[in-house]
This record gives sequence, C-alpha cells and structure tokens, in this order.
Amino acid sequence: MLRRSILTGVASLLLSAVPLVATGEDMSKTPLHAAAGQNNVATIRKLLAEGVKIDARDGSGATALLVATHGNRIEAAKALIEAGADVNAKDNIEDSPYLYAGARGHLEILTMTLAHGADLKSTNRYGGTALIPASERGHVETVRTLIEAGVAVDHVNKLGWTALLEAIILGDGGKRHEQIVDLLVKAGADVNLADGDGVTPLQHARTRGFATIEGILTAAGAH
Repeated sequence: MLRRSILTGVASLLLSAVPLVATGEDMSKTPLHAAAGQNNVATIRKLLAEGVKIDARDGSGATALLVATHGNRIEAAKALIEAGADVNAKDNIEDSPYLYAGARGHLEILTMTLAHGADLKSTNRYGGTALIPASERGHVETVRTLIEAGVAVDHVNKLGWTALLEAIILGDGGKRHEQIVDLLVKAGADVNLADGDGVTPLQHARTRGFATIEGILTAAGAH
C-alpha cells in the first residue's frame, strides 16, 4: 500500500504539470500567433481586419489566444477575446486558454475567459478541471475566482484526486495552501472524500505534518 501510494504521488507530479509552452508551438505559426506571442495588439487588429481566421491553429493545435495565454500576454488576449476568439479551443494536449489560465494563475486572462463563455466543466488531459491544478500550485485568488464562478469543488481527476487532495498532497503546507484548503472547505468540499488508495485528506495532512490544515479539516468534520 505504501509503495503504491508513493508511486501514485510520483506519477502525479509528472502528470499534473501543465507545460509552460505546448510542444511544437513554433510549428506552422501564423502571423496572428506571432503577434499574440509578442503582445502586439496593433498587428492583431490589423490581421483580423484583413480577415485572418481568429482560431487558426499552429503545429501544436494552439490558437493565437492560447499562445497569448501561455505568455500571459494580457493585452493580446483581451484583443483576441473581444474579437470573438474561442476561450475553450483546445490544443493537441487538451489545454485551452481557460484551462491554462486557471492552471497557471493568469488571473486577468482567466477572468476574461470566464466572462466570455468558459466551459466550467471542461477538463485537461488528466481529467482535471481548472480548479485542481490551481489548488495544487497555490494560486489563491485563482481558486477563489473559480469557486465563485461555480467550478465543482469535488470533481475527481484521473488520478483519483480532488482539488482538496491535490492542495494537500502536492502543496507545501504553507500559507497559500492553508488558505486554499480553507476556501475549498468553506465552498463545501467533501473533507472525507478519499483518494484511490482510500487515504483521506485528513490522513494526508497528518502524514505531512500540516497542523493548520489538519485543524481546518477537523473543524469541518474530517475523520
């Protein structure tokens, strides 16, 4: 059981990672993709006025908006979103502007995607909603924003983990993850929903010596 848990943890570290740049992003790049990556709003508007396809894909399947999101190019993303770019368009590894912005804590772009039709039920290649990697990575305001938007707090990914479990298992137990656990609990997260090995959030917190998180869970009825 211990060995299985360790292997699961190691695998999760590899699987939960969202690449900073999607593989092959430089392949078949259009001028619109290049302008988005450079945060060149004037060129973006010129190209769109000339009739270029706003959701054209590069070699990795990324749209110009996803390229802008990769680099947290806020002005470029704003111009594209306001012009009608699809915030849910996924690349070859199932990242979308909405999902990537959530995972990386690109809060301004995330907020724009939420205001323009982000699919809250959409999942990444590991079956996780935007809330799960945001919780793991300690993006407090992103987690708060996603909860307020209505993302399901108890969604379980392919690893058998919820946002609460990832915040504990892959978090560092510091202030940011304490705040995230508190936010998730207050949002109604099931504090007794165990992982695939039957280990509960409370057991994980105790094993790691996360006393404050343990207290938050216990106060919420965890056992």
